[in-house]
Amino acid sequence: MKEKYIISIDQSTQGTKALLFNEKGKLVKRADKMHEQIVNGKGWISHNPSEIYANTIEAVRRVIEESGIEKVNIAGVGICNQRETSLAWDRFTGEPVGNAIVWQCARAAEICSRIERKGEAEAVRKKTGMRLSPYFPAAKIAWILENVKGAREKSDKGRICHGTIDSWIVFKLTKGKSYKTDYSNASRTQLFNIFELKWDRELCGLFGVDISNLAEVCDSNAFYGETDFEGLLSKPVPIHSVLGDSHGALFGQGCLEPGMMKATYGTGSSIMMNIGETPVLSTHGVVTSLAWSMNGRVNYVLEGNLNYTGAVISWMKNELNLIQSPVETESLAESALKDDNLYLIPAFSGLGAPYWDSHAAAAIVGMTRATGKAEIVRAGIECIAYQITDIMKAMSKDTDIIVKELRVDGGPTKNAYLMQFQSDIAEVDIRVPDSEELSGIGPAYAAGIELGVWDETVFENLSCKIYKPEMKKAVREKKYRGWKKNIETILTK
Repeated sequence: MKEKYIISIDQSTQGTKALLFNEKGKLVKRADKMHEQIVNGKGWISHNPSEIYANTIEAVRRVIEESGIEKVNIAGVGICNQRETSLAWDRFTGEPVGNAIVWQCARAAEICSRIERKGEAEAVRKKTGMRLSPYFPAAKIAWILENVKGAREKSDKGRICHGTIDSWIVFKLTKGKSYKTDYSNASRTQLFNIFELKWDRELCGLFGVDISNLAEVCDSNAFYGETDFEGLLSKPVPIHSVLGDSHGALFGQGCLEPGMMKATYGTGSSIMMNIGETPVLSTHGVVTSLAWSMNGRVNYVLEGNLNYTGAVISWMKNELNLIQSPVETESLAESALKDDNLYLIPAFSGLGAPYWDSHAAAAIVGMTRATGKAEIVRAGIECIAYQITDIMKAMSKDTDIIVKELRVDGGPTKNAYLMQFQSDIAEVDIRVPDSEELSGIGPAYAAGIELGVWDETVFENLSCKIYKPEMKKAVREKKYRGWKKNIETILTK
């Protein structure tokens, strides 16, 4: 019996990864290809869609060649993507209409202000589960249609495609035969009604988007077409899953039941709670999205996003020169004064979930003469855990679910001090898997299950280190109370 492999394409903000999984669901090879971050004088951030597609093919070529596997043993493909990055292309030529607008880019802010002035912001939230924001693709696509030469004309003639990076990659891999997206990505566009589960004509009208030009929305484990990766394979293989990257990590972590929660510790953080098949509109500062749709059944999530988690460590290294490497933060935090009451609040660009105060300013509070490098570094590490705990508590209030466990992934999870403090301050078990590729694991597992390469026991492959709460209740409550008190001092509203 020949071996079977699944290729997962993880298209992220910085680059593209091709991941190869064997029939036991184990990662056996990875290949990376970075792409250019295009930043102009206005601070607009763009990506070249053609470069991203070429890099996808190159990463897949390398992962196949470097692994030495027989190409005929590749059973299928899964895809995950940087979610809100948006682009447009010609439906017939397949050529991009300008560069992609990266999720971080706020150039479409005036479009959102225009809609807000019409009094439509709350209507957008009630249909999409998310606050009106240039962060999401609806405003970005509107900006392309209004500002990129030829875009509106192509739209009027029905020869434009626009959406998120997943639909672009699927379109290119299938040689234009498949123009599709999945429910997780559609739910993040602000053009999709997450309660009626369809593109919303009124939302499209608000943003000036022709609903007929949007991609077909499919189950996250649906058949998306076939690809031979521009001739790399002798015969095409099926693309059998698409997920936004955070949703991929949620699925890869095995958070399949209501109340299960994951946090990705990256530059920023995405904290997600699976809330099952019934949506809940948050009243505590987080957003509602779709986790995925599998075999015709949707799961919803609550999500909170933080701008500065791992980025705090980078700031301490690059701007303050307190450390030479992130590895140093663990020993420094351990060596800091035990009874220190120092707090670092990383509101460098305001505060996001659950506070939503764009005018709040960062602060270090509680310094004494004894405050030194170790204490500042520890405060920087601890602020990551405090912020995530804020979001966990908001989600618990929205759902009346008491969280007992948090599944985590990302580079900072290697820091044992941070993981133990996260467990202590949130009063939950922390599960740290031995793999760093959770966003790519999700679509791989979804595709492999659908193609019969493995079943749901594949989730048992993730071996984890577990941190349990050790801090005394009085100490925990005092520390968290101090965090909340100091947050209040920087809020402007």
